[in-house]
Amino acid sequence: MEKSKTTNTNDQTKILPKSRIVTGILLFCIAGMMTIAFVSYLMNWKADQSQAGTMGDRHIKSSNVLGKIGDWLGNLFIFDSIGVAAFIIPFLLMVFGFIILKKNYFKPWKTISHSLFFICWLPIFLGAVTKGDGVWSGVYGYQIMDYLKAYVGSVGLWLIILVSILLYFVLEFNLRPSSIRNKFNEINDNTIGKLKEMMPKSEENFEADEELEDELEKHHEEVASEKTEIPTELPKIKVTEDIQPIATPNKTTFESIETPPVMPEKDLEAVSIKLDNDFTAPPVVEKPVTTTQNITSNTEDIAFNIEVNQEEQLDPTEVKSQELVKEYGLYDHRLELAKFQMPSFDLLKDYGNEEITINKDELEENKNKIVGLLKNFNVGISEIKATIGPTVTLYEIVPEAGIRVAQIKKLQDDIALNLSALGIRIIAPMPGKGTIGIEVPRKNPTMVSMRSVIASNKFQTSDMDLPVVFGKTISNEIFMADLAKMPHLLMAGATGQGKSVGINAILTSLLYKKHPSELKFVMVDPKKVELSLYSKIERHYLAKLPDAEDAIITDNNKVINTLNSLCIEMDNRYELLKNAFCKNLKEYNKKFTERKLNPENGHRYLPYIVLVVDEFADLIMTAGKEVEVPIARLAQLARAIGIHLIVATQRPSVNVITGMIKANFPARVAFRVIQNTDSRTILDSTGAEQLVGKGDMLYFNGNELTRLQCAFVDTPEVEKIADFIGEQKAYSDAYILPEYSGEETSSAFGSFDPNEKDQLFEEAAKIIVSSQQGSTSMLQRHLKLGYNRAGRIIDQLEASGIIGGFNGAKAREVMIPDLQSLEQFLDNLKK
Repeated sequence: MEKSKTTNTNDQTKILPKSRIVTGILLFCIAGMMTIAFVSYLMNWKADQSQAGTMGDRHIKSSNVLGKIGDWLGNLFIFDSIGVAAFIIPFLLMVFGFIILKKNYFKPWKTISHSLFFICWLPIFLGAVTKGDGVWSGVYGYQIMDYLKAYVGSVGLWLIILVSILLYFVLEFNLRPSSIRNKFNEINDNTIGKLKEMMPKSEENFEADEELEDELEKHHEEVASEKTEIPTELPKIKVTEDIQPIATPNKTTFESIETPPVMPEKDLEAVSIKLDNDFTAPPVVEKPVTTTQNITSNTEDIAFNIEVNQEEQLDPTEVKSQELVKEYGLYDHRLELAKFQMPSFDLLKDYGNEEITINKDELEENKNKIVGLLKNFNVGISEIKATIGPTVTLYEIVPEAGIRVAQIKKLQDDIALNLSALGIRIIAPMPGKGTIGIEVPRKNPTMVSMRSVIASNKFQTSDMDLPVVFGKTISNEIFMADLAKMPHLLMAGATGQGKSVGINAILTSLLYKKHPSELKFVMVDPKKVELSLYSKIERHYLAKLPDAEDAIITDNNKVINTLNSLCIEMDNRYELLKNAFCKNLKEYNKKFTERKLNPENGHRYLPYIVLVVDEFADLIMTAGKEVEVPIARLAQLARAIGIHLIVATQRPSVNVITGMIKANFPARVAFRVIQNTDSRTILDSTGAEQLVGKGDMLYFNGNELTRLQCAFVDTPEVEKIADFIGEQKAYSDAYILPEYSGEETSSAFGSFDPNEKDQLFEEAAKIIVSSQQGSTSMLQRHLKLGYNRAGRIIDQLEASGIIGGFNGAKAREVMIPDLQSLEQFLDNLKK
């Protein structure tokens, strides 16, 4: 039979097509070459990585056994991809080779499924272990690990890794508790059998056997009256790691022991066996399995279960931070200005009693006019009530059944005429209520002072990150909002309707709540007079460019540099958050306060930054897209790292408040405007044209419009607050923003002057030479530059001879082959 099988196999091999044989052998060769290349790359990966991008230069010698091909394979599959899991790829090639040659050494689909799982799982596991150091995890492993860690934390990451590998074994190998127990029993039985053969017989063994026999006979007498059946398997002895096993009793001794008649499970657990040879503690008897057998022949059923108790080890960083906190306490960002005093209420003017006076005659007259007018138009009213606010009175009516809401909305102008009111606003229906609201301005409005809202318990006990108190609602309740959650605010209103007072109210709220170490302002004031009062608090609360003389920007040309500098600050902060594995500024500062972040790695306490633009329309007219693009970019990305925008304009037209701006400013404030088109531009609905002015405003944050009376803060009050803060001890300078080089004129094209080269010239040259392709867009991405500056750097690189001339749609030719040659070229350029 064996001869027949061999003959059949040989015949099958002989009839294989030559193409299959060649393909299989080729796969084996490729798999072998890849394995050799990978091993060599792991041994010399640092040298290989330094030669990345030099594939076409045959003068540079490779450290890989397979030369540049080996460098390329190692860099592609290990560094740029899946790390050491790349060894699975040549294994799969070998499997495919056997399949083609019809050698069934592996189960194809099962092998492939196992391999694909470990190609995905192993890099993430190694990325979590090595934290991205080296090439073990590859770029794929580190990126996925970093992404998971940012969203679910370190504990969640390890939980995902462990659960996934556990599920893999359960699903792939159909593991069940019973099968695992039986497998361990088989292993223990084999182990004990081997140990039994190695153990010598001694008098001590017989003494132990006699004690065991006496113990069992004594137990038999105690339970002889019971009738239940029990498992008769010999109890398993559970031994801890520090106990050395003794010689087991010999076979003849156990043959003399009779099977116990009846032994309940609870009594069996209580049985302990005392062995005198090297035992320092009694063994623990485990529960027997449910099957029954006679204890007659040997000791192969005794199982040695070894337990290793390992102490839980804390993260070294966590231990270090705990030691620092224990020694120095939590980091106090206020320490430098520890004696700084927040402004007091006395700096704000007291306007006396601000309680709302009720004029019953006015209320009754307006009610009768509203009901009478609606009745004339056949609109029946079943109920009406009034809510008195500081500026307007809200009349809520409940129409009779069968009355359409549209019938009442059409009567807005008629009601305004009948009441002789400045402006009527109808809310049909009221959100969350089954009523229709009619807002009627009061004849004698009540003032809402800044002092009354700042001194309120609601503001003083607020736990918002950036609390802003706007004023009071129609129901005379103080209205607050968190600028950190808005996250940006767009304000608009005609001249003289309270827009500048609204900005001062917002800034005053923040100054009364936040310490200088927690908040910085970037102020843009094209009108030059609105925000000039805040120049006195420059070294406390303001931020500016390194070379700027004044922190408050009044020159439109400098606004572009400031906005781009804020974009750089945003990118730098995101890099810090990434390295700290934090999602937002609040988490980052908490980690830094707990001393879990090392300042030597660039980490620092990050204050909130609020950009205030008083007249956005003027900037759009003078700078256009150069202002709109960084504003939109900050609005899109800056909320998580604590940069928030307040943009105001007195001309809310579509060419000023563009779609890009509106899409990124969900929070809007509208003071009185002239036309309903302006109201639609700022609020996406009408209503702002019906406001009465003098701080009467509508607030919208994506849900519903809220009518407010803005708190009044006068210029002398702001000046007193600024003087009080400015007279206290301050920082040495304003908060310095990252340096941004403007789009300055460079040397003429074709006549390169090394003394006039751009500051980023050498860095750009290294990027171009490393990638061996030169384009303006690539410099924009890598260096985060505007198109104009990146284009000028490209011109300088061309003039210096590093890259070739413009070649249509193709990338420019790079004249220098590697970084070593570039260093020599730059050194010669400086001479």
